[in-house]
Amino acid sequence: MNRCGVRCRVALVVASMLVLQACSVELYSNLNQRQANEIVATLMRHGIPAQREAGKDGKMTVSVQKDRFAEAMAILDESGLPKQEFQTLGDVFKRDGLVSSPVEERATMIYGLSQELSQTISDIDGVLSARVHLVLPENDPLRQRLVPSSASVFIRHRASVPMNELIPQVKMLVAKGIAGLTYDNVSVTLIPVAAALPENATGEPGFTTFLGLWL
Repeated sequence: MNRCGVRCRVALVVASMLVLQACSVELYSNLNQRQANEIVATLMRHGIPAQREAGKDGKMTVSVQKDRFAEAMAILDESGLPKQEFQTLGDVFKRDGLVSSPVEERATMIYGLSQELSQTISDIDGVLSARVHLVLPENDPLRQRLVPSSASVFIRHRASVPMNELIPQVKMLVAKGIAGLTYDNVSVTLIPVAAALPENATGEPGFTTFLGLWL
């Protein structure tokens, strides 16, 4: 192929890239690299081109073509993406120079425990998202009738995963993680989510971009 032909092809590719970028719309921003990679990989499996760009602060933004936006959002919602970033007890108890009241300290502790348990359950294979809500009454030891602690666990999971079989382990995990909480006072709600079928039946990956370059 002569040099002129090569230049024409390169110019055509560059022009196509610019057109695709001009027609793109932001899907998610302020993502870490792992979240962005998970989103791009999921969209690629469904044949949806995705654009991934890094900002000056290191955070990532993922965009897709405008006419695929609704489809992309539906797929990510079904896949539980982007996954929530949970805080640890160390994070929630970072001091800002202010003195907290006992009530604030207790609320912070409950929130931190909830975050850590939610993170642990979210890491189970097949779980798309998880939330743990704790009710830990501050009982008066002089009171005749004490109010027991309780916990509610909400799990969205892939329908193909038999999550019912894991309910006893999840309840035990939560009960053992909270002092004074019993197994019977932990409830688990499961929401199965059917996976969207990839449009690209040939198994060939879609296109993605990084820093504005379509790959």
